[in-house]
Amino acid sequence: MAMGVLALAWAGAAVAQIYKWTDAEGIVHYSSEKPPGEQRFRAFRFPCYASDPTCSARVDWENVPLNTGAFPDIIREVALVHQVDESLIRAIIHAESAYQPDAKSPKGAQGLMQLMPTTQAELGVGDPYDPVANIEGGTRYLAGLLGRFDGNVELASAAYNAGAGAVERHGGIPPYAETREYVRRVKILHRRYRQN
Repeated sequence: MAMGVLALAWAGAAVAQIYKWTDAEGIVHYSSEKPPGEQRFRAFRFPCYASDPTCSARVDWENVPLNTGAFPDIIREVALVHQVDESLIRAIIHAESAYQPDAKSPKGAQGLMQLMPTTQAELGVGDPYDPVANIEGGTRYLAGLLGRFDGNVELASAAYNAGAGAVERHGGIPPYAETREYVRRVKILHRRYRQN
């Protein structure tokens, strides 16, 4: 059971509850929300990530275990293609999904880099749960934000979370608690991945 092993590997970090179930059509679902009705499910505990803001305050981002071994080839490749720091890509993936390819937020963001359906459509990402497609699309989106904000990682991170329009309207990081926490989290993770 790979998921169980992964959960053990993250022992000591603050965790969030993830539910897994198979619907009547045989499709496997993962969600931070308990399935409706009498649906049978398994519960797993994972580290906090952006799509579960209820547990973000309990995470010590300076000490949470890093994941430098997941998806090395695709992350290296898209970093080169899109000229984005590999450590920043890892920080965004870590902050967004804690490296869970099947993560889905209550707002509908999907996959490793938590792409919203409208963003997926704009980027041409057919399957957001395919790690290669998701990381390529998410990195291309991040590269666009870095270009839009003159390479400013904090503003690009804020835009990744709240939208570029919100950053522009507020003339900087929007005054949203979730976005400010997200920028702080990415900044810490980015520094730590670069030092690793």
